[in-house]
Amino acid sequence: MYRMRLPPWLLLLLPAFVILLAVVAIPLVLSFYSSFTAFQLTRPETITKWIGTFNYQKAMGDANFWAAFGRTVLLLTVALNLEMLLGLGLALMVAKVTRGQRLLRTMMMFPMMFSPILVGFQFKFIFNDNVGLLNNALQSLGLTDVAIPWLVDGSLAFFAIVFAEVWTSTSVFAILILAGLFAIPQDPVEAARVDGCTPWQTFRYVTLPFLMPFIYIAMAIRSLDVARAYDIVQVMTAGGPARRTELLWTLIGRTGYVDARMGYANAMGYIAILLSIVFTVYFFRKLTTARTSLGMGD
Repeated sequence: MYRMRLPPWLLLLLPAFVILLAVVAIPLVLSFYSSFTAFQLTRPETITKWIGTFNYQKAMGDANFWAAFGRTVLLLTVALNLEMLLGLGLALMVAKVTRGQRLLRTMMMFPMMFSPILVGFQFKFIFNDNVGLLNNALQSLGLTDVAIPWLVDGSLAFFAIVFAEVWTSTSVFAILILAGLFAIPQDPVEAARVDGCTPWQTFRYVTLPFLMPFIYIAMAIRSLDVARAYDIVQVMTAGGPARRTELLWTLIGRTGYVDARMGYANAMGYIAILLSIVFTVYFFRKLTTARTSLGMGD
């Protein structure tokens, strides 16, 4: 009797394929299917109630969805630019250090090692209006007589979230830009100095163009992180006050798990994924342009 024998490489990879199928492929297919149904967590039988593209049409016309999308884009724009500027400055300073540079590089990575939930609780305590470290410090220094409602006022709460995001991920830019600084050939830099260029001109026209591919890589990575921001915002403000800090994925989580409208939440999730892909494609195109301008090609 003939028995089919699987090749050894497939036998070795089979457990990985089974795990990927169970935890990635099947949930992905089910969530995509449920986005075309009226599925509610409190009524499991509704997963078979096919409603076509109604959820997608509803999301496209939902003012709350687009308001959350606008806040997500605002957070992405502000956080990425601040992280890029701070990371660039940090990398330039560390690159000048001659002793203890390894220790500094290790210390730069510390914020990346913290769980986003832990970071959220940390800054929720720091910005707490009653017992928070920031308000206590400001009052001790005599800079204010009243407690500032950092997480209650909408604008201040958004600032607190930006601060937490920047603190957590500036090191991503710093590490990648520092790698770019070490990879820069010294011949163009020396030629610029011989030609009488000032330090600013050397940085602007020689160093920065070489760093742009590394900056766009960091932006592509961080754009995906910020576009799906959930943990820090959920812990610090839960989207409040009055939805003033609600982002795409906090809205999706509330719709799916609090309101129990899982079909609608999955539809919003897939629209959010498409929007995230748009940002990623944009940054990778900028990366390709920067590489081409340096003659690096594809």
